[in-house]
Amino acid sequence: MTADQTVTFFRRALRIARTEIAAVSALFIVALGVMTFIELADDMTEADGQAMDQSILAWMQPVAGEPRGPWWMKEAAADLTSLGGISVLALFATIAIVFLLIQRKRLSAVLLVVGLAGGVALSEGLKAIFGRERPPSAFQAVETINASFPSGHALLSTVFYLSLGVMLTRAFPKRGGKAFVLGAAMLIALLIGTTRMYLGAHWASDVFAGWCAGAAWAMALWLVAYAVERRQIAHHAALQDDVAP
Repeated sequence: MTADQTVTFFRRALRIARTEIAAVSALFIVALGVMTFIELADDMTEADGQAMDQSILAWMQPVAGEPRGPWWMKEAAADLTSLGGISVLALFATIAIVFLLIQRKRLSAVLLVVGLAGGVALSEGLKAIFGRERPPSAFQAVETINASFPSGHALLSTVFYLSLGVMLTRAFPKRGGKAFVLGAAMLIALLIGTTRMYLGAHWASDVFAGWCAGAAWAMALWLVAYAVERRQIAHHAALQDDVAP
């Protein structure tokens, strides 16, 4: 290979990397999320992992049932944690899906439906497989149901808000707007997961695992949608997002 051919090759490689940076980043998040989830699932059965969960819970609640901080912080946490509940997410998702359909964003609407429905199935399936018990009832400042690992609130809120954030980035041409939207989506998911630990509804590893599984699922769906959209645009298929005028 001559010097000119080498330069040409690297220029093409750099151009492809810039074009596909979003897909490469999403693939990295999927791989990292899956590997971290597996590590957390393994650690929760070991003494070190259980000790870490116990210590975090004890720090969050020095007295069982009384989360650290002033009284209003517990009320605020209870309000924020409801943003990750299935009823609230279903309401927000319905509004978002109707809006996407009105805007003729059919592919994004399908992605959101599959994402949330698949996230519920993933959460319940993983809970059934691991069957982990929740923290002692004395620590639970909110009512809980089913198994503990992974946190359904953390998983589903990550899937929904991250997916919605990725979709909304298309409405902002500048990087600052895109970064703000994605940052806000991640902040909401992080706050919801943190409140689950704070209110004694989950062990810390449950929440971390929920974040990892949710991020991996959301990015996997985005990769599928990205590939489908490119193929459908090339073939002028019906299931795609219309370009705004």
